[in-house]
Amino acid sequence: MEGKSMISESQPESAILLTKIKEFTRGLLVNLSNKHSPIILIDRFRNHCTLPDSICFCSSNLPCDKEVLTLCKETHVHRLDVMLRVLLIVQKLLQENKHSSKRDIYYMHPSVFLDQSVVDHAINDICVLMQCSRHNLNVVSAGNGLVMGWIRFVEGKKIFDCISSPNTAHPIPVYVEEIKDIVSVAQYILVVEKESVFHRLANDQFCNSNHCIVISGRGYPDIPTRRFLRLLVENLHIPAYCLVDCDPYGFDILTTYKFGSMQMAYDTKHLRVPEIYWLGAFPSDSEKYFVPKQCLLPLTAEDKRKIEAMLLRCYLQREVPQWRLELKMMLEKGVKFEIEALSVHALSFLTESYIPSKLHGQVNI
Repeated sequence: MEGKSMISESQPESAILLTKIKEFTRGLLVNLSNKHSPIILIDRFRNHCTLPDSICFCSSNLPCDKEVLTLCKETHVHRLDVMLRVLLIVQKLLQENKHSSKRDIYYMHPSVFLDQSVVDHAINDICVLMQCSRHNLNVVSAGNGLVMGWIRFVEGKKIFDCISSPNTAHPIPVYVEEIKDIVSVAQYILVVEKESVFHRLANDQFCNSNHCIVISGRGYPDIPTRRFLRLLVENLHIPAYCLVDCDPYGFDILTTYKFGSMQMAYDTKHLRVPEIYWLGAFPSDSEKYFVPKQCLLPLTAEDKRKIEAMLLRCYLQREVPQWRLELKMMLEKGVKFEIEALSVHALSFLTESYIPSKLHGQVNI
């Protein structure tokens, strides 16, 4: 039993999903009524592997394997119980045209779900079975991203007029699919890892002298932030640059924007932004921009393990070998530093010198 169905493409997305849910549950009931244990096949996806010298399909959006769920295993019984409970909630959301967060869903059956991660796993399984994205299920994330700059757009009935005050932060909308009437005179998009850097740019009135759009996911980006960035790149056809800390977590955030995450690998094609460039901070920047030794922090044992694991990712060697060289340099140097370390020269060094020199000198990879 797989998430496939013969349905007219002209139907609304919610109607298509409701039909798929009905057919899936009917299939389960037919098997059970005939005293057969249903077999559920769930495609498994990945956005990278650790065999860079082999031919892999990690970037092809094709499944790499299948997982088989049956009622013969006790752990599978619990997973199926959770999945059907979540599916019932999703069905009601679609029927009533309402939205819910993952956290709301968890608190509907906390004694059964036991942990939020169990709900997250079930939602991912449902997306794979129904061949859809999470937002199609009317399951949304609490918005975490920020945007400012030379852009104006409409979400539902709300107007986001960033252009009238380009250095003022606005929340990135949760319902990205409802965004329309995008107007922009920006020349590029700048994605910054941290909220503190975002506010540094705002305080320095960065967008006054730079016709750009600035986005921050405030750490690891949530789904709305990644979908919003992809929407802008696809519609505005302008370059996007990413500025992260020179540490393994900053690098991992960078790769999340460009290649997607393993957890959401089934939906990578809708979430990744392969066009994005790495603006900094590079390990080599510590010497080029004279970052003092007291601002360089030693890599921890955990940092080194994370770097070593990331160096094995197939896409680094296959698609961005220069990124891999910089990451390897970080490991060899044994140090890391935050973007804010550049403020040792001057409070506005980041906005007045570092970023402009990177952009005008085309120092990005």
